[in-house]
Amino acid sequence: MLSDNPGEIKNIFDSHCHYDDEAFDDDRFSLLDSLLSKDSSVSFMMHACTDLNSAAFGISCAERYENYYTSVGIHPECITQGVPSGYLKELERLAQHKKVKAIGEIGLDYHYEGYDREAQISLFESQLELAKGLDLPVIMHCRDATEDFVKLMQKHKPKGVVHCFSGSAETAEQLLKLGLYIGFTGALTFKNAKKAKRAFMAVPLDRLLFETDCPYMAPVPFRGKRCTSDMIAYVALEACSLSGIPAQQLVDKTNENAMRLFKIDQQIQGG
Repeated sequence: MLSDNPGEIKNIFDSHCHYDDEAFDDDRFSLLDSLLSKDSSVSFMMHACTDLNSAAFGISCAERYENYYTSVGIHPECITQGVPSGYLKELERLAQHKKVKAIGEIGLDYHYEGYDREAQISLFESQLELAKGLDLPVIMHCRDATEDFVKLMQKHKPKGVVHCFSGSAETAEQLLKLGLYIGFTGALTFKNAKKAKRAFMAVPLDRLLFETDCPYMAPVPFRGKRCTSDMIAYVALEACSLSGIPAQQLVDKTNENAMRLFKIDQQIQGG
């Protein structure tokens, strides 16, 4: 019989989180202390960096917590505030830290009016090339930019993950053929997420990641509230209901996949 108790699910690897967000200002480190303790359901976290300040935060947390890792990168929305000159050299310097395991969160976002398509593509490509030169995977963001994104994946052929996937099953299959991983958030539990559910069913187990994108994308029954890494248990339960594969087995497999993608060789801390 498949367990429907989220409290019984252990060994979670949150492959995409933002604990530098202001939503955590009141209890950030007490929360992380709890979530990353040996008794927690969470075994590992990957900080998804958005700018240079976010990179500094990720590295500081990675030094503080044994089972916390980080990426470094510039998010496409940073273009509106201005990307620092010399950002590539700084990212390359930061990437030398032993707990930096990816370049990200990078990508394309055409959601808001006034976006600069050419500037976003230039920023994205420069970081894809950096990742290739450093032999690091990429954590990628794509919103309302599927055509350009897929073309860039075909051109650069990076290794990495497309996070918070909300595209079609057909797009997922295109990305999977290029060797990419696909990450799913609490949005998988939303009733109206029919496209994401179909895409999930197109992803083989060895290319699947679970993530929160916290504090965003809290799963049902927490939708609209602040998300935390332990809530991945609810994503796993929804994935179980879709696939028939036990939730714990799915969590264990996504943990294994994240460890492989990010080249982490470490004993499980949680669970």
